[in-house]
Amino acid sequence: MEPLTTAAIAIGSIIATKALEKTTENVTGTLLDKTGKFLVTLKKHSPHTVAAIEKAPEQPLDYGKAVLEVESAAKANPEVAQAAQELAAAAKAEPNPKLAEILAMPNLEKLADKIGQVVMPGGTGNIQNQSF
Repeated sequence: MEPLTTAAIAIGSIIATKALEKTTENVTGTLLDKTGKFLVTLKKHSPHTVAAIEKAPEQPLDYGKAVLEVESAAKANPEVAQAAQELAAAAKAEPNPKLAEILAMPNLEKLADKIGQVVMPGGTGNIQNQSF
């Protein structure tokens, strides 16, 4: 899986899980465990990113910036990369249909593609607010 896509899915999973917790929907303990592990691991390397993610969806999150920061932390630290991959895998394996629906939205793929266009030399892209 591409690093930007993994980062986008990891962040999207956290936000979606938080949103589902406020409803009657539940997610598996595995996904909750992987979410917690990812946040703890990321916090060691990028505490401001974790703080911003934890405030969402109550406060708007700049997904493009968050994805780039997660990708950067993952490239610099294999522990973060592993935690992000495990979270993305757990999210994709999650049986909750609401979470699967959120993650199947093309917005996460489009977001990763747009970020990739922006960070490529000479690339341009327009990253708009993403919401779930």
